[in-house]
Amino acid sequence: MISIVARLTTHALLLLLAFAGFGRVNGASPEEIIKAALERKQPNILLILADDLGYGDLGCYGQSRIKTPNIDRLAAEGTRYTQAYAGSTVCAPSRAVLMTGFHTGHNRIRGNDQRPLLSTDVTVARLLDKAGYQTALFGKWGLGLPGSSGIPTRQGFQEWLGYLDQTAAHNYYPTQLYRNDQVMDLPQNEGGRHGLYVQDLIDRVTTNYLRTAKYRPFFLCLAYTLPHANNELGRATGNGMETPSDAPYSKEPWPQPEKNKAAMITRIDSDVGMVLAALKAHRMTSNTVVIFTSDNGPHSEGGVKASFHQSSGPLRGIKRDLYEGGIRVPLIAWWPGRIPAGRVSQELFPAWDFLPTALDLAGLPIPAGLDGISMKRDLLGLAQTNRHETLYWEFHEGWSRQAIRMGNWKGVRNGVGEGMELYDLATDLGETNNLASAHPEILARLEERLAHARNADPEWPLKPKPAPGEPADPKK
Repeated sequence: MISIVARLTTHALLLLLAFAGFGRVNGASPEEIIKAALERKQPNILLILADDLGYGDLGCYGQSRIKTPNIDRLAAEGTRYTQAYAGSTVCAPSRAVLMTGFHTGHNRIRGNDQRPLLSTDVTVARLLDKAGYQTALFGKWGLGLPGSSGIPTRQGFQEWLGYLDQTAAHNYYPTQLYRNDQVMDLPQNEGGRHGLYVQDLIDRVTTNYLRTAKYRPFFLCLAYTLPHANNELGRATGNGMETPSDAPYSKEPWPQPEKNKAAMITRIDSDVGMVLAALKAHRMTSNTVVIFTSDNGPHSEGGVKASFHQSSGPLRGIKRDLYEGGIRVPLIAWWPGRIPAGRVSQELFPAWDFLPTALDLAGLPIPAGLDGISMKRDLLGLAQTNRHETLYWEFHEGWSRQAIRMGNWKGVRNGVGEGMELYDLATDLGETNNLASAHPEILARLEERLAHARNADPEWPLKPKPAPGEPADPKK
């Protein structure tokens, strides 16, 4: 066990040793470290990933009741994407897509069943680590349990703090977290006490990290659990939106869970403001790319309804749907002086593009065979010269669902053997008008592409929707 007070980052310790006269660190002298820092052109890459934050949950995406001034400022000073997509409609596969650059038709993690990444999987953290980046993850992982090949320190993250298990991450007042490969006790929360809200700890570790990480380029992933519900608490009490305070919404005439949800989103916003302030204080704004997004659409869990705050915005569906509301997410990119300010991009930006984009920003080669492409040119305001012909998702909870997008045409199949629904997103963003019977030629083209969109994986067979009265498979 290690104590919570042991928070000094590895990088801070290395630098202290270097400047205290301990000679070479990681093969370089203190003078060489500083010289390389001054000369380097590779930007820092900071990914902020919210959990279950909907397309309509932010002011800059049309939210009128929940206050998000810092994220709105991020959008005003950067580029806001209106056609960004999560890798999946639930946690683990979405994060696997982000890390590997493969969509759910080719990813080995296609559901929330605790399957780990393998030692042969190549993640963005591994590639940046090998290229000399500092790599760190603070928050929720979900891609490998203790002792497995999927834990963050075996997937390229030199440093990490948080939850391995996405179910354990429901609890905002846990008695233990992982700090690198060790269990870290949180005695403040023992006996059911609420002494330490996890997001407060993540904020503390983040500010420490940013204070000491400026001597080499870093890749930092802040995988916040907000505004995910504590589902277990919600089933017990009716309010699973676990937060220390419902401010600034205490006086609103809303159900208590909805006040808490709004407060959780505003808390994300204040944490983004804290990160931006730290970057400014340490003079890192000119060489840091910040990408803010969400892992899937909004939930109706923990006592809240996604419709109450119109969390899906104009979109149909929520978390666990393959309609736009389940997979289209906010995405904002910020890099002062490089990424155009106040720009709105309509380019498609699915989560599997993150790995090649990050490598391209770092000036590194992009592995062949990925589903993702680099969005660097569009990020910088240049003409995007390569685009996706199709986007693909599959989801296996209970039964199998598939979705495919080609241009503005979107096909959704809610079970093997079910007819494919067809929508024109250019004229029907809310997916209300099924055009399958009116455009059989488009349907045929989508069917043809759907047939080649996935690898047949025995762990992820395409399962039909259960008949009325027949139980669904709960495992996947």
